Amino acid sequence: MERRALAAEAKLARSSGHETLSHAIRGAELYMAAAAEASNEIDAARLRRKCRELILFAEKLKAAPSSPQLHILQRASRLHGNDFPPWDGHPSPDEFDLAPGVAPFTDDALFRISPTQAANFSAWTRPAQVFGLVQDRDEARDEECMMQLTGHADFVQDITTDCSVVASLSAAAKVLVGKHAVLSSILYPFNHVKGRPALSASGKYVLRMNFNGCFRRVVVDDRLPASRTDRALFVIDRQNPRLLWPALLEKAEDFNLDETWDRIKAAHERQDVVVTLGTGRISAEEERLMGLIGEHDYAVEELLHTSHDGSRSLLIKNPWCDAPLMTGTRLPGDQGTRGDNTAWMALEDVAQHFESMYLNWNPGLFPHRQDHHFTWQVPPKYLAASLVRNPQFTISSSTGGTIWVLVSRHFVDAELDIARNRGDSMAAVARQLGFMSILVFDNHGKRVQVSDGETYRGPYVDSPQTLARLESSPGKKYTLVVDQHELPLSNYTFTMSLFSHAPLEVMEATEEMQYVEEKLGSWGRRTAGGNSSCPTFCQNPQYKLSISKPGPVSILLCTDDRDLHVHVDLVWAQGRRVTTVRNRDLASSSGEYRRGCAMAEVATLEAGTYTVVCSTFDPGQTAAFSLRVASMHPVNLDSVPVLDSGRLRTPLAPLRFLEGDGAIRMSLEVSWLTRASISVRTVQSAGAEDRDCQGSSPMIRVSVVQGWGPEQTTMAVSGGGRFQEAVVPIRTTEFDLNPDRLGNEALWLVLESVGTNSSAWTIMGDIMSDSPVQISQWERQ
Repeated sequence: MERRALAAEAKLARSSGHETLSHAIRGAELYMAAAAEASNEIDAARLRRKCRELILFAEKLKAAPSSPQLHILQRASRLHGNDFPPWDGHPSPDEFDLAPGVAPFTDDALFRISPTQAANFSAWTRPAQVFGLVQDRDEARDEECMMQLTGHADFVQDITTDCSVVASLSAAAKVLVGKHAVLSSILYPFNHVKGRPALSASGKYVLRMNFNGCFRRVVVDDRLPASRTDRALFVIDRQNPRLLWPALLEKAEDFNLDETWDRIKAAHERQDVVVTLGTGRISAEEERLMGLIGEHDYAVEELLHTSHDGSRSLLIKNPWCDAPLMTGTRLPGDQGTRGDNTAWMALEDVAQHFESMYLNWNPGLFPHRQDHHFTWQVPPKYLAASLVRNPQFTISSSTGGTIWVLVSRHFVDAELDIARNRGDSMAAVARQLGFMSILVFDNHGKRVQVSDGETYRGPYVDSPQTLARLESSPGKKYTLVVDQHELPLSNYTFTMSLFSHAPLEVMEATEEMQYVEEKLGSWGRRTAGGNSSCPTFCQNPQYKLSISKPGPVSILLCTDDRDLHVHVDLVWAQGRRVTTVRNRDLASSSGEYRRGCAMAEVATLEAGTYTVVCSTFDPGQTAAFSLRVASMHPVNLDSVPVLDSGRLRTPLAPLRFLEGDGAIRMSLEVSWLTRASISVRTVQSAGAEDRDCQGSSPMIRVSVVQGWGPEQTTMAVSGGGRFQEAVVPIRTTEFDLNPDRLGNEALWLVLESVGTNSSAWTIMGDIMSDSPVQISQWERQ
């Protein structure tokens, strides 16, 4: 009965409104019933006290029905003796300033260190002292040194006790920093121009961490545990030992030993869990001092919580018959080791010296179980950043409650071959076998395309098994997705086992859209035009999209380079090539540039013909990609011919602006209706004497006008009318030349330049047209 009461109470933090009140009342009733069944007065008094607490809580909910959720979040703000209030917005930049005469910020949190760490620990010290930076140093150089991740990250731990945090930092290094980095919304202050964290003048940092039901504000100072020896007491990047921000994240993500111990100890006493431990690669000194063996598994036979001093210990057994003697903890009344390769070890030392803890749970904890076997052909590299080819399942329970999902990858000979051919540690071999995870979405059980908005994201583990624990709402359908990173084989088989207290409905998730069109393409040397602010945007790959009936449409762009920021636009351009994009031209857009993949969705797209533009953020970035269009009605997707394909090229005479020049023009003539565009570029003039002018290109604008003077009409212009550097070609929009509509008015191509040293640059250009265009000589005004 008490277990049912605990389950009802646990639902309080995951509910809101009237549902929260119902759980509180139900929990109070169950605690009262449990008190009546208690075997002794002490337990009965404890259960009655829990009942009264829930009754008082329910009364507060009735008195303030509009704020129970906020009340619960505030109750959960106190953790480990510290306050972590719900996130209420980005901190102000002046929060990190250091006022004259004021000491740097110091937080009052207590961080636990193990005996081995204490033996090496010197003091909590500011980064400048830890890293040996000189006085009167350059602040910009310090920020470059301590905040810039250069090249491949090599995060390692020495004698820290948080290998899970270090592993997470290593796996996520590429998405934490750079343009649009995840770290920009996690760690403050942040330098958005450089795409990296900024140094705090006051030594104060604010982190946005998601735990206990919401994003919360975690404040830390920049002090690091200095070592009196050559052993490191915090995570370091071996490529840049002065890198600071990983240690700040490590400090905010302190491993919760208390919660882990309580959960495992209670289950172990009920014989509901079997615990084993695994070491990673350890030094010869650690093997000698601790009697441990690197990359080896150990059994946990007992767990003991000593009441008089609060110590927590595990009885660890080495299965090797000729194992070295382990260094352990002498318990009260203990006469020494048992002589069977066992030793007691403190929980803190286990966290320090063992890399992994494996928990094998009793499946009998749940009365209902389902097993689903499936195959998975791992998607090609250009789809790796999306979920369109991932196994997806719809899961629902009529009564709701706890669901455990275990996904197991079947062992195959090919993986054994990788292990046998290894030239490194077992940990390195595990990484070569790839990572897998479980994602859960609250989206009515429909298939998903990208990993945005998930309600649960499991860690990406290098184990062949991964477990997710979910709390489901009655009748709600969820989408469960199996994801991977760098699985080396092309095909795998899996078993997904689901454990629950009530029957589940499980089926493969269905595709919401009935029609799908896919095209493969690439950004090459001539077609990687960059974002819409670049003059070369028009060179990007483009597609003509035709839809016969109005309806919902989704467009997914994926690339084989997961670090590349990509974007897709759907433009009102009737399938013609787009040279520039304005907001009013967009039928839809994928928003900000996103790593690996981007998606644009339209709830209702009118029937017609559109142009799809696929772009990278920076010009010149090359990669392969896939474009996928899904709709409720048939669609056609065809490539738009490359820029100027099949057109006549009319070169313009090279031109240099002289001092005092304003607009320079030449006349244009055609014999019949012709469609055209004009591109120009600047090159360094041969023999320019003023070498200081190099890199200072003039700003150019090119336009086509009908007539001259106050009544002239602009037919086309480059850059939306803005002056632009033309080191890379700039071009006008497409325009029509119709001799029948010109009358007596002349047609002019006009060049204008602003900036200094224009004479040191030569302007080259071309007219690209469907039919011949006659041009005159340049005229200076």
